[in-house]
Amino acid sequence: MKLSKFNFSLPEELIALHPADNRDESRLMVINRKNGTIEHKVFKDIIDYFDDQDVFIFNNTKVFPARLYGNKEKTGAKIEVFLLRELNREQRLWDVLVDPARKIRIGNKLYFGEEDDESEMMVAEVIDNTTSRGRTLRFLYDGPYDEFKNKLYSLGETPLPKFINRDVLPEDKERYQTIFAKHEGAVAAPTAGLHFSRELLKRFEIKGIDFAEVTLHVGLGNFRSVDVEDLTKHKMDSEQIIVSEEAAQIVNNAKELKKQICAVGTTVMRTIESSVSTQGHLNPYEGWTNKFIFPPYDFSVATSMVSNFHLPLSTLLMMVSAFAGYDLLMEGYNQAIKEKYRFGTYGDAMLII
Repeated sequence: MKLSKFNFSLPEELIALHPADNRDESRLMVINRKNGTIEHKVFKDIIDYFDDQDVFIFNNTKVFPARLYGNKEKTGAKIEVFLLRELNREQRLWDVLVDPARKIRIGNKLYFGEEDDESEMMVAEVIDNTTSRGRTLRFLYDGPYDEFKNKLYSLGETPLPKFINRDVLPEDKERYQTIFAKHEGAVAAPTAGLHFSRELLKRFEIKGIDFAEVTLHVGLGNFRSVDVEDLTKHKMDSEQIIVSEEAAQIVNNAKELKKQICAVGTTVMRTIESSVSTQGHLNPYEGWTNKFIFPPYDFSVATSMVSNFHLPLSTLLMMVSAFAGYDLLMEGYNQAIKEKYRFGTYGDAMLII
């Protein structure tokens, strides 16, 4: 598979800048792999495709306010800092991306917060250039850890992807988070999960549908561009995953009963495919994955999947095409553009069965 096969012309006005009024009322395209059909529904209709004892797997990661704006000492140059992950709690060390990267050197100090209120300011020092774009920052803060974390997060904003080209709004704090978000650590939302409302989950429960939760702390690897034509040469960033004993048991029981197992989103699919036995059973696991799934690929666990409509050339599009089948998926995307479906994080959804 070549990178160029995943390029298509996406009109800019189809990239959703705002979420649907109600989570479960976005549009839903249903792709049936067995008979090659494509249907157009509303998201809450998804319940009609599942029965008693079928299982949905959700990613319960929680997004934190990862984007900070600061100023460089002396010059006052505006710097955007994107928190990636905490490296050392005691020393207040964080792995970050900075923009513009070329202006930052080891030893530089960055100031965050309002200049006219020093008590609310936070200072960080650049202590390492880890990659061409990445840096390690040490936040200079002497107080208790919880106080530091609260202050850091109060300075940050909801890290909407750059392709949502607008200011962050108060509603984003809630809408850029799934209703099952529990474990903090993601810098991007697992977007397929954004379509599920509490009312819809209640209807699932009444129908006897089961849920399993796994964790994948979404990093920026999701948005990192692929710059090699030969996909086998692309390296995914590592992301932390957790599959509990309980989740593995729920999924494996459904598998034994030959029930449907629906992976909600590419992050769930990557998690379960990173922790599977040779017999196709899900294993409990806590660690890291850099698994990159693209066609052709044999999936071991999920029988269906929910996904958003992804941007051209993205690794997310590649994974979904491996599951749906390349030709059928591209036919679906052609129809989506013609029917003016909304693409991206806040866009519409697809169910592949």
